[in-house]
Amino acid sequence: MIKNSFVSKLFPMLLSSFVFWIIVIALIGAWVFWTRRKNFVNSREKSRPFECGFDPKDKARIPFSLRFFLIVILFLIFDVELSLLLQLPFQLDFDHFKGRLGLLVFVWILLLGTLEEWRRGILKWKD
Repeated sequence: MIKNSFVSKLFPMLLSSFVFWIIVIALIGAWVFWTRRKNFVNSREKSRPFECGFDPKDKARIPFSLRFFLIVILFLIFDVELSLLLQLPFQLDFDHFKGRLGLLVFVWILLLGTLEEWRRGILKWKD
């Protein structure tokens, strides 16, 4: 009776360990197969360094697009604001007035900033 109980407790752990190692071996095998392909190893495009869309062997003093810079800055700002907004329900106490007011003020600041950028034409993709 004790032996059967021990095996019944050990079996799920052994099965999940077996499945885990099968998945790990399959992923390593897929990676090896993918990287051994001829067009992956000999690709000239994949061996070139990536410099944020700029050719690294070109002149260093080329004109920089201000539109691209503004869009990147706006993306970073909204990305940080979104990361702050996603954690608010877990950090603020919504049973009290201060928690609701804090969330309302934060969302209004986001909305007013977006509307101001839209009014100034910063959010237009094409000129």
